[in-house]
Amino acid sequence: MTLILDSISVSAMDNNCYLLVAGNEALLIDAADDAPALLKLAEKHGAHISHVLTTHRHSDHVRALPAVLEATGATHIASFLDSPALPAPVDLELHHGDAFTFAGHEFRAIILRGHTPGGLAFAATVDGATHLFVGDSLFPGGVGKTNNENEFRRLFTDVTERIFDVFPDDAIVHPGHGTSTTLGAERPQLQEWAERGW
Repeated sequence: MTLILDSISVSAMDNNCYLLVAGNEALLIDAADDAPALLKLAEKHGAHISHVLTTHRHSDHVRALPAVLEATGATHIASFLDSPALPAPVDLELHHGDAFTFAGHEFRAIILRGHTPGGLAFAATVDGATHLFVGDSLFPGGVGKTNNENEFRRLFTDVTERIFDVFPDDAIVHPGHGTSTTLGAERPQLQEWAERGW
């Protein structure tokens, strides 16, 4: 079944919540805030939220998570590294490379370590284009925030090896905040990021 992509920004922190719709089912990426607005986004497509994927453990990405799960009974998916810190039980804990399915579509978990112990990213094909949902691990102009050099090196290495080395330049990157970008737009800056250390 064809995937449809929609999104909404919630809260004063401009949290992006993405919705993949297939028929009457929807996969919500990050129940960040404003549960009624997230439920309404699915209703707009005549779908119910059957799956919720949490990209990482930070509080601004999970404020509506308990309410959305309670309202929908959705399957909750997260990284095994971040799941212990989430405010709701995780039904499916993923390691790097693990497969998960939604409405007949199979996706592969991409674990990106450094912004948190293990952020969860994945790629989906929508209208023939590759879309990467990366949480706060990659933004236009750099990787996500880290607290020390070791965390930065870990995140930069994971983003390079597991995102830039795998996907084409026309892949669209959907970050947890702000505007989307493409790998092609960011790739020329990788050396600069490595040298500046953030």
